[in-house]
Amino acid sequence: MSLLPFCQWLADTPGSIALHESLFMYPLVESAHVLTLCLFLGLAIMFDLRLLGFTLTRVPITEIKRRMGPWMLAGFAVMVVTGALLFYAIPVRSYQSIWFRGKVVALILAGLNAFVFHATIDRKVADWDLDPKPPRAARVAGATSLILWAIIVVSGRMIAYNWFDCDKQPQPHIVNIAAGCVVPPPAGGR
Repeated sequence: MSLLPFCQWLADTPGSIALHESLFMYPLVESAHVLTLCLFLGLAIMFDLRLLGFTLTRVPITEIKRRMGPWMLAGFAVMVVTGALLFYAIPVRSYQSIWFRGKVVALILAGLNAFVFHATIDRKVADWDLDPKPPRAARVAGATSLILWAIIVVSGRMIAYNWFDCDKQPQPHIVNIAAGCVVPPPAGGR
């Protein structure tokens, strides 16, 4: 099942066209996306580094979560809304981008990592809250988060480039499959 027909329909909606063609709105949405990414990610990195035992080792994890949590949540919420608007502005190109697909996979994995962390080791935070070096499971969650968010940021940045766009043919078959390109058969070919 392909989402391409839905993305093509979405691209033809008046809101998508207006946002994509707007002189000011698209850049403002993109800027808000990047700025809230900085807010969320800056705090998430500090939290992950604390989970690794590298920074703020004298500060309890619960205190860090209490102080940074609301700001991280606010940054994440705005980042998700602006990210959805960026997709809405160029849905076909985004859907057919290897970088966008990689970003979505990494976002899902980052969400699963956060869910597993909060559903398991974080429930026992009282046992290790003051430890300068948290338990191994917390350190693994922190390291995994840092790696996944690095992939998300790099992939997100690469979406703007057209190295593997579907309209750049011919390109390797594996790239066409990974990007979901619909490539017409060669004219007069078999």
